[in-house]
Amino acid sequence: MKKILTIIMVLAMILALPAGCEKKMSTEYLVWNIGADPKTFDPGLNNANDGGHIIQNLFEGLMQETKKGLQTAQAKSYNISDDGLVYTFKLRDDIKWSDGKPVTAKDFEYSWKRVCDPATASEYSFIMTPYLKGAEDFLNGKGSIDDIGVKAIDDKTLEVTLNFPCSYFLNLLTFYTYMPVREDAVANGEGWEKNPATCISNGPFVLEEYQIGSHLKMKKNENYYDAKNVRLAGIRGEMVVEETTSLNAYKAGDIQVIDKIPPDEIPNLLASDPNFITKPQVGTYYAVFNCDVEPTNDLRVRKALTLAIDRKKLCEQVTKGGEIPAAGFIPPNLSYSDGTSCRTLDKEGNTTIEFGIDPNKAQVEEAKKLLSDAGYPDGKGFPTLTYIYNEGERHQKVAEALQEMWKTNLNINIELQVEEWAIFDGTRKTGNFTLARGGWLGDYAAPMTMLDLFTSYSGNNDSQWRWNEQSIAPHDKTLNPENKEFDEAIKKAMISKGKEQDEAYKKAEQIMMDQQIIMPIFNYTFLLLVDSAKVEGVEMTLMGQWVFKNAEMIQ
Repeated sequence: MKKILTIIMVLAMILALPAGCEKKMSTEYLVWNIGADPKTFDPGLNNANDGGHIIQNLFEGLMQETKKGLQTAQAKSYNISDDGLVYTFKLRDDIKWSDGKPVTAKDFEYSWKRVCDPATASEYSFIMTPYLKGAEDFLNGKGSIDDIGVKAIDDKTLEVTLNFPCSYFLNLLTFYTYMPVREDAVANGEGWEKNPATCISNGPFVLEEYQIGSHLKMKKNENYYDAKNVRLAGIRGEMVVEETTSLNAYKAGDIQVIDKIPPDEIPNLLASDPNFITKPQVGTYYAVFNCDVEPTNDLRVRKALTLAIDRKKLCEQVTKGGEIPAAGFIPPNLSYSDGTSCRTLDKEGNTTIEFGIDPNKAQVEEAKKLLSDAGYPDGKGFPTLTYIYNEGERHQKVAEALQEMWKTNLNINIELQVEEWAIFDGTRKTGNFTLARGGWLGDYAAPMTMLDLFTSYSGNNDSQWRWNEQSIAPHDKTLNPENKEFDEAIKKAMISKGKEQDEAYKKAEQIMMDQQIIMPIFNYTFLLLVDSAKVEGVEMTLMGQWVFKNAEMIQ
């Protein structure tokens, strides 16, 4: 696998002057808009980007992404056995929790085993259990927790045993699911991470205040091993869902960092604000079908709805942020082992027809025929479906555009229903929907970061597309046999390298797209505003997580 998969580049937004050690630290807090109030920011339970931003700044794992590439963090060194199966990590001597107690290898052992425990119901267990020896068996009730391949040899030595050599395992360790939590903190019960009295963390900041639906505050963690280089006194995270309100607060100087921009404002910002940045992001915006309920349990219906939309028009006239019309699920800025894009691109670098989907126009006649073959000629007799989406101006505009395209091109009625994030996330997870907004941002720079989302054992497989019953989704009793071949392709990709791995990736994506379990719409772009007159050193990883430990308020 190319070095790009082991050396993750960082999207650095170092603004204006370089930080100097002679400067005094400002007591002013950086103000950033989180957006929705996160359902959780417990590293073992979170599955959303908003919670991930917070975790990125409160906690730290063994490895980290930096401007120089992949580096050690809580670990000071590591050794990999000749067969690639055993990783031995030596922890730094100076790492502490925010209350001053030392971070130990036992904390990592507890945290990882907690993710693998079916009682935890971690929706991100799929990013860990296939890799750790014995973890999948324990998750499925077949083995012992003591058999899981993570063990504290002593306070500063962690031994990790894998099921198979994995070329991107160190990259996985930068992700928040692998970050440690302390057992006595978790013992305080649900919501422990939202209470400053119980939120014990090991990152550059510590939780100072949390107000439901309003804001949170993180202050500098004086017990962080690199605290001397943390220039911010703290961060105030606002929970402003309305993008126009957030932008107005930025323009008024009340918020310095935002990444949710009203679509109608994008052209003006591109022309007038030098702080506005738009770049391709590793992620895909899509609609997800519930494969277990009528009428979306009919493949012809799923394909008809997919072909009836004009992705290019939606990107150019609705979202307006340079988004890339998508025909497949893996975004074009992820690559195979030979460095080529995971998408078929034309000479200008634009996406082309793949999986029978034209990203540049609606395929109306094909869509109509499919709907007719499913028993709904010209849309007659087709039930009124509800498309659910979470709050946000862009989500609303996309939903309205899809509603209009489906009405115009298929003569069917789609109702729209908006839900606040915490409710919306639960609605999709439990399969209590027919058609819903979906979006996935990559967690590490490998095609697997997109594909394993739809494995049978993934708690984030919102399409309910599973060939067997799983403890992570006890509600899903309707089985989809096609998912078994997908699982097998994913397992092949996990244990392979080079061209063999590439072919397994391609086969897995082909299966899920042939079954049309989701409807790709566009590939995300970063839409970012950072007030360079007030703050410098704000960074964002390639995977889209805000990093504030190197930021500084300008006095």
